Amino acid sequence: MFVQPVDYFLAVWFVLAGLSTAYVAWDQFRNNPEPVVMKWGFILVTLYMGPLGLLIYVLADKEPRPGEHEAFTKPLWKQGVGSTIHCVAGDATGIILAAAITAALGLPMWIDLIVEYVAGFAFGLFIFQSLFMKSMMGGTYWENVRKSFMPEFISMNFMMAGMAPVMSFLMMGSDMRAMEPTELLFWGVMSFGVIVGFTAAYPANVWMVARGLKHGLMTERKPEFERAEGRREPAHGGAEAGMAVHRQAHARLDEHANPGHGGPGGNRGAGHHGSGHGSSHGNGGGGSRGAHGGHGMEPDATVPQLAAFGGVSVLALALGMIAPANWVNLTLSARDVGGAIMPPGMIMDRDTPAAAMLDMAAVHPRLVTASHGLEVRGDRELEARMENGVRVFDLETSVIRWAILPDVKVDAYAINGQVPGPRLHIRQGDRVRINVTNRLPESTTIHWHGLILPNEMDGPGEITQEPIPPGGSYRYEFTAGQSGTYFYHSHDHVDRQQALGLYGALIIDPANPQDEIAADHDYVIQLQEWLMREGLTFPSMPMDGGQPNYFTINGRAYPSTDTIRMKVGETLKVRFIGTNNGFIHPMHIHGGPFEVVARDGETIPESARFLADTVNVGPGQRYDVVWQARRPGKWLIHCHIGHHTTNNNVEEKGGGGLMVVIDVQP
Repeated sequence: MFVQPVDYFLAVWFVLAGLSTAYVAWDQFRNNPEPVVMKWGFILVTLYMGPLGLLIYVLADKEPRPGEHEAFTKPLWKQGVGSTIHCVAGDATGIILAAAITAALGLPMWIDLIVEYVAGFAFGLFIFQSLFMKSMMGGTYWENVRKSFMPEFISMNFMMAGMAPVMSFLMMGSDMRAMEPTELLFWGVMSFGVIVGFTAAYPANVWMVARGLKHGLMTERKPEFERAEGRREPAHGGAEAGMAVHRQAHARLDEHANPGHGGPGGNRGAGHHGSGHGSSHGNGGGGSRGAHGGHGMEPDATVPQLAAFGGVSVLALALGMIAPANWVNLTLSARDVGGAIMPPGMIMDRDTPAAAMLDMAAVHPRLVTASHGLEVRGDRELEARMENGVRVFDLETSVIRWAILPDVKVDAYAINGQVPGPRLHIRQGDRVRINVTNRLPESTTIHWHGLILPNEMDGPGEITQEPIPPGGSYRYEFTAGQSGTYFYHSHDHVDRQQALGLYGALIIDPANPQDEIAADHDYVIQLQEWLMREGLTFPSMPMDGGQPNYFTINGRAYPSTDTIRMKVGETLKVRFIGTNNGFIHPMHIHGGPFEVVARDGETIPESARFLADTVNVGPGQRYDVVWQARRPGKWLIHCHIGHHTTNNNVEEKGGGGLMVVIDVQP
């Protein structure tokens, strides 16, 4: 499932990468006169670098016209490309395989980087350089390992110096799906890392080709082509005959292609180490090996130069591997946080723990099991069934997509498929049993806010009970000894789960109906804050990156909230419930003061009740107020913090967010 715009870009990128790779493979094996190992080198690099790999192939290696490959590939910059291809094709293959394996094993990022380096270096040195290129380099396998060690070491260091920061910062960035090999983003980061690694390794490879330390691009002609071109076919007598003809041919090419580079340094770099070791007119025997340069390579780099270049490559590698640890937590693994998407603006540093990241992460759209429009309401009263005198309620948590406005849906944690969860309406003295089944991707519990009940029924996870695991269930059972306005909510990962919608009203009528403070209308207001960014829903929190931009009453934002219809002279009991997590909301009613008759479920004695037009409803608090419709018209109930009456900072039809209209008729 594509959940971010980058997913669509990556899908297109990898389609283009596949097409580019297919073209390079077709052209290499059909048209391009090059050794097989180089053909595969360009194929692999194009697979990893996509259209950029194709561009490099066309500009630096693809024979423009028959018979011109030797002259076309002679410039030193192209020879440097060929040398870098040797490096990247082998090293990147080892790095990418290691990254996928370490992610699957759940190894921390710092170990991942070390394993990737070792795997890339080993694959590049022992397999791609010393084994696959043995026929061109000549000598025994272990001789080639020895000769290739230092050039491969330098090249690999620079390549990993480029790749390591890319992987560290992007995998541990805001979208940590990049840590999961099952995600397109993982492979996108790998592709981008290879591009940066290629760029970082290229200058060193140009220098090593110029100094005879590495092979550049090569040409391999079939005997039939030689005869068709009228070229002299080398004798079958061995390396010397083949190399003699080879040097004569390329001496002429040097004069033609590089007339202004006749000095020993210029021709040695561009001709001898590039095409000089890159063309073969032989038939696969000793002449071919000699022509490819095996023992004919004569490195002229001094020991101080090698030491300096090697030392700088080690410094670059150390910087690329270690420096990111100053900004990101490299102790985490894909198993810890893989797949989590952080809210824009969240500050994450080297000390941010995995638990904090997971609590702040977006609800993954793949977890959504149902989607509801405005026609489905929250806070629907749930009918109990009776079992041996016990009122039984069944609650089930799940992940849904919930409309808070006609064109805005949040990914929410719901109870019985609604936000807020169903209203539980019981009477003081009732024996109740509530069966909770957890369908969330994480554990949960339910706390019965403000109730006096047995400790094991209270709900705090790992304190009074083991959290309910995904797919598990728990039975809460108690006798309601109080009356008034209460609510229930998650008490495991509470800052995340309650902020995402895991709450509901619990209304307990007094055992004696005469103790109820009567009103003509009774309306429950459950407050909530939401954070929606870039098409994703994050739990809103009063911290960097977590500030809400939508606000709801009973799961809706104005103008999609209810309209309360009354007549002049009638009374309205409003039950304000602080089901939100982060803010105190000064709730105000227009059209005259109201009487505060209860607080936190406790009825206020008549002598202590007071008039007000605003009450500060904090998280967890409840206020029951009675308001009388004195005059006809439309009167607002709203939060008196202006930002909380907007939708994503925008007013619509006079406001937004925490607003409800009371429509009073004469």
